Amino acid sequence: MTALPRGETPGSPAADDDGVVAPPSAVPAPSTGDEPHAADEGSPTADDTGDGAETDGQDTATDDDTDASGAPGAGDESGNAEGETAEAGTDTTPAPLSATKNENSSTDEDQSENAEGETAEAGTDTTPAPLSEAEAELAAQRELRERIEKRKAEKEGPIAAGAKLSGKAADLLAAVRAVESGEQPATSFFDSPAPAAPRRTAPTPAPARPRAPEPARAPQGAPPEAVAATAAVLAEGGAPAALAGPAAETLGAQAAEALRADPWQLLAVPGVGPEQADGFARALLGAECGPDDGRRTAALVGWLLERAALRGHTALDASEVRAALAERSVTDPGAAVQHAVAEGVVLVFQDGQEDPEDQEPGAPAESTEGPIAAEAAEAAEHAEPAGQEPVQVLLGLDRYALAEESLADGLARLVNACERDADWTEAASAASSSSAAELIRAVAAHGLVAHTGGEAARAEPAALITAARALGLRALGTVHSVDGRRRLAGATGDPETAVTLAGLLSGAQGPGRDEEGAIAVDLLVVLDAPQLDVETAAMLVESLADGTRLVLSGDPGVLGSAGAGRVFADVLAARACPQVVSRTPDPGPIGELVSGIGIGELNQVEAPGKEVVIVPVRDAGEAVHRTVQLVADSVPRAIGVPSSDTQVITVGHGGSAGTRALNAALKQRLNPGPGRFGGFDPGDRVVHVPAPGRVVPAVVVSADAEGLRLDCAGTEIVVAQERVESSVRHGWALSAHQAAGMRWPAVVVVLPGDAAQGLSRSWVYTAFGRGERHLSVVHGVDQALPRAVAQPPAQERTTRLRTLLEAPAG
Repeated sequence: MTALPRGETPGSPAADDDGVVAPPSAVPAPSTGDEPHAADEGSPTADDTGDGAETDGQDTATDDDTDASGAPGAGDESGNAEGETAEAGTDTTPAPLSATKNENSSTDEDQSENAEGETAEAGTDTTPAPLSEAEAELAAQRELRERIEKRKAEKEGPIAAGAKLSGKAADLLAAVRAVESGEQPATSFFDSPAPAAPRRTAPTPAPARPRAPEPARAPQGAPPEAVAATAAVLAEGGAPAALAGPAAETLGAQAAEALRADPWQLLAVPGVGPEQADGFARALLGAECGPDDGRRTAALVGWLLERAALRGHTALDASEVRAALAERSVTDPGAAVQHAVAEGVVLVFQDGQEDPEDQEPGAPAESTEGPIAAEAAEAAEHAEPAGQEPVQVLLGLDRYALAEESLADGLARLVNACERDADWTEAASAASSSSAAELIRAVAAHGLVAHTGGEAARAEPAALITAARALGLRALGTVHSVDGRRRLAGATGDPETAVTLAGLLSGAQGPGRDEEGAIAVDLLVVLDAPQLDVETAAMLVESLADGTRLVLSGDPGVLGSAGAGRVFADVLAARACPQVVSRTPDPGPIGELVSGIGIGELNQVEAPGKEVVIVPVRDAGEAVHRTVQLVADSVPRAIGVPSSDTQVITVGHGGSAGTRALNAALKQRLNPGPGRFGGFDPGDRVVHVPAPGRVVPAVVVSADAEGLRLDCAGTEIVVAQERVESSVRHGWALSAHQAAGMRWPAVVVVLPGDAAQGLSRSWVYTAFGRGERHLSVVHGVDQALPRAVAQPPAQERTTRLRTLLEAPAG
């Protein structure tokens, strides 16, 4: 990696991490700095760095005459800069909206969509207003969970492990409790297979009734009296009053009592760090407060795993947790982990091959004494004999553990319940390509199929959907974004065949559900599968009836989901189903460039139509200046793509050329204004985050007493005033994680020198592949780019799904 110039903060995920340390006497307000998400996806981690691809001698292009093309590498500096550098700020005069835009609250790439968005609320309290898509989605998800729990309870009877859990998930928790109480030996927790839960049969093929989202009340805040009581306790501990509302919402109506009894529960409130919680606890407890207080260590363990989930992990190695606890002044991290498991804060899992006859004395599978957490700690500290794979001990939060268990069970159910003698030979022979025919034949014989390929390969799932509908099947495709839905509908020629995943789960789009709550389809194709997080995937699979065929399709080279898990990668790695690899290459110079990046090569490409242009820069200031020129003048004039169809992509939100700085400069040039609507003006390009993990591009229309009015691809959305600051951002410039799953006619990728540490092969692959007709690369990272491309991708996330899928059925 090249050294960072003049100590500038890199615009990588780690650069935006907050590190506020509270003084002992008071607790500062929670930091609005960015949460790190994808150190796993934003920076290379492998030990061996491959040789950089040859880039010397490649041509470059000026803003005015974009006549050179090639791979982003070293080259001659382009001509003199045009125009004046856009200023990176605008005046803001709040008008009908009371919330003032605070760009600094934006999270970094992988987490802006994961940690900040909540469902936007629109309308007033005087008359029932129609639900927004986000509200309908949340209501439908709650209803679905309740219906699933009720149905399973009726079929299986009460489960002692908990009234709200059923099947294998409940058995998992019941086993933990039984071992801790001494009712069962510890080996039953790790080794005893849980009985498979009965599954519903496939619904009758009667036409399903389309169903609109049922009315549901919008999410409400905590009761005023609970907020007031919480504020009083926070004031005693020197914490800011602004935390009262979030604390009451997070901890419930008894938040004040909970905080007084356990001040470290403040860590559960978004934005609060250990230093802040420690300061609050010291003020409340005085001499009773200590670094090894069981309440503190348990809260820290939970907080560490929550932070890991923001980076995509569903579990962490126990040794990593102990090391992190030691860094935070815990004198006995092993005991702290044991205590957290005993308190039910986390669950513990063992993965690895063992030979019971060869185990050393005291190994976990042989031990039946002491709490289960002690066995986990002992297993992590003892190596296996030579020739055996060491046992890995993982710690995980129950929500992700149960989601992975449910997803693994659901995928196995679809595999086993499929009708295997279907004859789709005629449909396969009529397919437009050999890859499409192969996909059709695989789906005809299997209930679960994985399909991989680039952008051009999306034609193959589209052909599958068309063929299945011609056979009389209820076939449907679901995608990650509104833009993806548009592209899929164009490929199939039928808008009814494409829905967004959020719309499908909420009931706002798609065919509706049958009487048992299952989505009324015979074949569901999930495109953009790498964007599936484990909780959404579990909910989707649980919504499919027995006999439904499921296809997971996507490009394994792109960045992963905003939420926890790596579902598509785990399914591929576990070889849990047939895999169809597309042989359809992406066309044109951009396709050739991106295909090379996918295999670790940064090749020079011929671009006679100026499809790929390199613009070298010396520093971040010049990078911002050149980016504004490209979007406002050069690309519209030389390529014919208007500014409104050109998207800027950069590594992070912070830094001198991050999304915040670029959006400020682009607004000043393209749509100057005072930001009178909560920091926005009519005509501003923005992104709306209605729910965690979802990014919806939009344009500001106006604002009134109800909120900020946005135009999202022809659909009007009203974002309530109190939600604007947390769920709306300027959108001329996005991070690669935000841009995943979408494409634009022209893309400008900005790589300033301080972004070198945030680059990885998957990041470059994703960013460079977003352009349909044109790609400009504002290049200031020198040889860091070819090094990042050449470095083999590592498994960035720790999950259990692959192990669960590979485990033999018990």
